Amino acid sequence: MELRQLSYFVAVCEELSFSRAATRCFISQSAISHQIARLEHDLGVQLFERSTRSVVPTDATTRLLPLAKQMLSLESAIRAAVRASGPRIRLAANMSFATRSLSAIAGAREAHPGAEIEFVIKPFRQRIAAVADGDCDLALIRGSVDQPGLSVEKLWVEDLVVATSTAHPLAGRDDVTLATLGDYPLLLPPEQEQVLLHNVVRKAYADLPTRPSFGPPIPPDHTATMELINRPDAWTILYADSHTEGIATLRLAGRPLRVPVSAVLRSEARRSPILETLLAALHSS
Repeated sequence: MELRQLSYFVAVCEELSFSRAATRCFISQSAISHQIARLEHDLGVQLFERSTRSVVPTDATTRLLPLAKQMLSLESAIRAAVRASGPRIRLAANMSFATRSLSAIAGAREAHPGAEIEFVIKPFRQRIAAVADGDCDLALIRGSVDQPGLSVEKLWVEDLVVATSTAHPLAGRDDVTLATLGDYPLLLPPEQEQVLLHNVVRKAYADLPTRPSFGPPIPPDHTATMELINRPDAWTILYADSHTEGIATLRLAGRPLRVPVSAVLRSEARRSPILETLLAALHSS
């Protein structure tokens, strides 16, 4: 039994889907299925009842899950406890924050030449857990989080863009309105996977007499841009730094769609000069 297998096991338990768990863990679906099968073999029990439509945890899974989470939490605590005592900061984010983060890290290192600042790639839930466990000093997220022991510091506001296929009837317009877009299907991931984007859409349409016409949810193993290519009548919302061949971005008339980007930190942690410099650089970036 390996810690990575327990990590994959927890992901499948929380997602109730091997494909979504694989996406979350940045591995292939076949690889995560293989590791879960190895874990089942090592433990001598079946952990999930699998079918083409569902993944159902067994009684053994219910007993194992809290222990697996405890083991993973201990791993993070061990890494934090033995971390080098020199000046070191660990920033958890995903690749969409890479450009601004690396620029801020470069500025912080210039101000503190002896500092070691790591940029750690983690999915959303693992970013939050890493800060809570002390394995990372801060995490970048879109939106906010309400969790005891954590504080949230707003860094900047990020624009969202309306995107369509270049074959969409509206693709050639200078700007579009939400009311006009309501005549076409909106493609988004399921709400449980992208609560923030769904909340942005609800807020944008709150004062309008029309509502968006939702198309089928984007599957976990598909991308929004590829769905637009396959559905040239549809539209979606992307982060502003997303650029793909065959995709048109449209200027939205009226109030733009925006989301806050925040830093998540431990509430009681002492902020070192390096951390304060990094936060200031992220603010100004």
